[in-house]
Amino acid sequence: MTPLLLSAYTATTCLGRGLDATRAALRAGRSGLAPCAFETVQLDTWIGEVPAVDAETLPAALAAYDCRNNRLTQMGLETDGFADRVREAIARYGKTRVGVFLGTSTAGILQTELAYRRRDAETGALPDDFHYRTTHNSFSLAEFTRDYFGLAGMAMAISTACSSSAKVFAAAARQLELGTIDAAIVGGVDTLCLTTLYGFASLQLTSTRPCRPYDGERNGISIGEGAAFALLERADHPPPGAMLLLGTGESSDAYHMSSPHPEGLGAKLAMEAALRSAGLSTADIGYINLHGTSTPANDAAEGKAVAALFGDRVPCSSTKGATGHTLGAAGAVEAVICALALTDSFLPGSPGTQSLDPAIPVDYLLHGRAGTVRHALTNSFGFGGSNCSLILGVAP
Repeated sequence: MTPLLLSAYTATTCLGRGLDATRAALRAGRSGLAPCAFETVQLDTWIGEVPAVDAETLPAALAAYDCRNNRLTQMGLETDGFADRVREAIARYGKTRVGVFLGTSTAGILQTELAYRRRDAETGALPDDFHYRTTHNSFSLAEFTRDYFGLAGMAMAISTACSSSAKVFAAAARQLELGTIDAAIVGGVDTLCLTTLYGFASLQLTSTRPCRPYDGERNGISIGEGAAFALLERADHPPPGAMLLLGTGESSDAYHMSSPHPEGLGAKLAMEAALRSAGLSTADIGYINLHGTSTPANDAAEGKAVAALFGDRVPCSSTKGATGHTLGAAGAVEAVICALALTDSFLPGSPGTQSLDPAIPVDYLLHGRAGTVRHALTNSFGFGGSNCSLILGVAP
């Protein structure tokens, strides 16, 4: 693919709001996970909750979009000057030429859960002030973002579980290559809700401890929430040091509804496709941000795929021990973390992981360390075998 410029990017998670908070936590090896005290949830698990989301107020003209997911969307957009950069792009290209491509897993489903408690006692009808389209609907955050900036062009939401906000980079890249748009807002937002927390617990996938990716005693995930965005533009003459999207790779192994292929087949196919897309070899990759959810099956399968392609040569880590698994936002959050690794020459470690699984032969970083690399790969794998890998690099 033709390299694309990430002219702006930002991330907000339980580590804090924005790039400075994120890089400070990663450098300190700090986790943002805490025992679950979300809403009415009674589960023995740890989560990554973003502070002050409910204090966010949407503009009056966009009140119909009010829900936890869109409040976090606004928080993310208005961080690190990202919204200003978007408005500058709109001024350059026009409101029909800036696309919106956002990923989510559950969108504003919490709003439906809250509305369900207030249903009519006789008819069971949901309250009149509940708006499914602008809250629960998966397209809600894309429509909200388009309306937030007064855009009138292409907009789409991708909901492929935990690969959602990685796949939006690939979708936007295709439209930029076709010439249908000149810039794209890409990213993802997912927020905590009862369906997610109780749902993953019912699958016996949540841990009673902070998650510990690639640990020999890992036993489940810690669910988090987050918002991350990037502005993609063509990179005709990128300045030295500019952040570039160099390659995307997607696959669908469809092995099982919720388990990965045990040999990591889909993961390997996605990474190979990303390398072909970027015109790079395995020797060119200097850091891998692993999907690394901390479940026994996921880490083992991904580890096999990484070892088959890269051996134990490439430093890698999962940062979900810091942020929690932000589900549909994970791809974008971890793409931003890769961008920070490239610009800061610092490879993040794995908070929570104590003793590596000896059956997974990769160069796994327990602790962050200095390291200057030119290219980084990030993996995002979703239920049903929906896989996506992205390669980012620094312009020479």
